[in-house]
Amino acid sequence: MTLLKKTIAALSLAATALTAMPASAETKSLVVAGGCFWCVESDFDHMEGVVATTSGYAGGEMDNPTYRDHGKHREVVKVDYDDTRTDYRTLVTNFLRTIDPTDAGGQFCDRGHSYTTAIHAGTSEEAEAAREAIADAQETLGKPVVTPVEGPATFWKAEDYHQDYYLSQEKVLSRFGIVTRAKAYKGYRKGCGRDARVRELWGAQAFRGVEKAGS
Repeated sequence: MTLLKKTIAALSLAATALTAMPASAETKSLVVAGGCFWCVESDFDHMEGVVATTSGYAGGEMDNPTYRDHGKHREVVKVDYDDTRTDYRTLVTNFLRTIDPTDAGGQFCDRGHSYTTAIHAGTSEEAEAAREAIADAQETLGKPVVTPVEGPATFWKAEDYHQDYYLSQEKVLSRFGIVTRAKAYKGYRKGCGRDARVRELWGAQAFRGVEKAGS
């Protein structure tokens, strides 16, 4: 093979490789409220395409909310995802199947506004996708879904000890004695009846898309 032919062949291979490469991944985000943010964070961490989760507060008017004083904010989770591996509609659809979207008073054993559900859509396209997912959920359940689709909201990150709470090996004094946060979390989640209620409500669709439900 002549030098010219070798050069042409190499350029052809390079062009083929570039054509086969996927479009550059873009990290996008969504913010949802689903009761206890430890639980919502854990469920999203086990969904395909999710690259990061952050517990926090949103929806109220108070600046710099805290766990002890967050006014009218809800507990929320900001979910960062790779848009080449999943999409907004899929994540919202799966999210609805990890909560009780028919409950307007809170979630499971946690009652009050800060534990109510919501989807904060950042754009009109996201709002439409969320409404479609809610309509689908309502048809599947055969009962009204009360989870509202709200507009963009300022996200306030929660205190550091709330992040990855379900994984933390730091010990705390809890209702279960002195145990790791991870163990206290599992006891709380089971005692609160979260997984049992989701499975009762959703049946075979419960925790759709979650690789390790109840983690």
